[in-house]
Amino acid sequence: MFARFEQFLISNGTVQQKQIPYYVKWVTNCYAACKCPTDKTLSAEQKKQFLDMLENTREDWQVKQAEQALRLYTYFVSRYGQRPAPTSDEGKEWNRVTEKMIKVLRLKHLSLNTEKTYTGWSRQFQGFLNGKAPDDLSTDDIRGFLSYLAVEKKIAASTQNQALNALLFLYRHGLGKQVADLDAVRARKKRRLPVVFSPDEVCQVFDHMNGTMRLMAMLTYGGGLRLTECLSLRVQDIDIHRGTITVRSGKGDKDRTTLLPDVLKDDLAAHLTRIRKVYDQDRSQNVPGVYLPNALERKYLNADKEWKWFWLFPAPSLAVDPRLLIVRRHFLHPSIFQKAFKQAVTKTGISKRATVHTLRHSFATHLLENGYDIRTIQQLLGHNDIKTTMIYTHVTSKTFLGVRSPLDRT
Repeated sequence: MFARFEQFLISNGTVQQKQIPYYVKWVTNCYAACKCPTDKTLSAEQKKQFLDMLENTREDWQVKQAEQALRLYTYFVSRYGQRPAPTSDEGKEWNRVTEKMIKVLRLKHLSLNTEKTYTGWSRQFQGFLNGKAPDDLSTDDIRGFLSYLAVEKKIAASTQNQALNALLFLYRHGLGKQVADLDAVRARKKRRLPVVFSPDEVCQVFDHMNGTMRLMAMLTYGGGLRLTECLSLRVQDIDIHRGTITVRSGKGDKDRTTLLPDVLKDDLAAHLTRIRKVYDQDRSQNVPGVYLPNALERKYLNADKEWKWFWLFPAPSLAVDPRLLIVRRHFLHPSIFQKAFKQAVTKTGISKRATVHTLRHSFATHLLENGYDIRTIQQLLGHNDIKTTMIYTHVTSKTFLGVRSPLDRT
């Protein structure tokens, strides 16, 4: 078994070639000390006892290396060990667990995107377990799955943590199991500087867009909106007279107010006139009203058919509501806006790896360069922690200390 593990490490490439013998040695010593069959996974207590013993005689880096080796071996055994094929009863039990998790997600009023993400990770986890029944799951199964994502899939740290959050929710609310001692496996995210346009580049992108797509892009940049925040705006969220945009149920289910640029007021007024025709057409054809959050359509009868609740950027056609399974009008699909934005960036010849979210980064950076204080920018962006907003101080083209390159001394 250990020889197969060594071949796995060599073929996978996660561990440096010269370190592989040490990884195999740590696993061999641990299993010998625990007197455990090599095709079985060790308990958390057995691993802890072995690592505690190493702490008395080895350096810290060696203990950490041994811990990583045991983690990889646990994954190796769980992934490539023999397991019986899933039965139909186990499949039904998994469906019941998933349905229970979905009920709690909706009870907590979490977004549809969160529901799709968590159920997606649940299905991937179930496939990884290869037929293991939900009642037999343990914390080691989560560790094995996270190791699989890191070792074989090589996914980013933020995606690993997203998967961990989904599985913790599944265990606690779908299985009724408490999970502990997982802080050590939470991936440490690397700080990445955001991609930012210059003001001239922003204008170039806008010049290659037109109609509703151009208006959405300018609104996203002008108010520092996220993609979904822009798409899910309602008619009542735009206050043309006060020059404000109200973002409702943004990230973290928080509301905030941000800027509505003066230059967009006339365009927005004309846009409202156009979508009013779509609204009137839906009412004349007795189309079910738009989706309302937190069961407001039951609290306020017919509110879903009122003009103020209508989407600011409605989809051109009707579609099935995935939660209530009724045909109604939704807001514009994100891919339409993303595709139009990507085409515009390509036409400009800008070589930056830009997405719609780059407009939000540019909004914050340009405000900072124009002298606005970081607290104000934090409020406009809706950040909980000022540290999140401080990242833009690293990409601004102007420094507060007036530092110049020594090459510019002449």
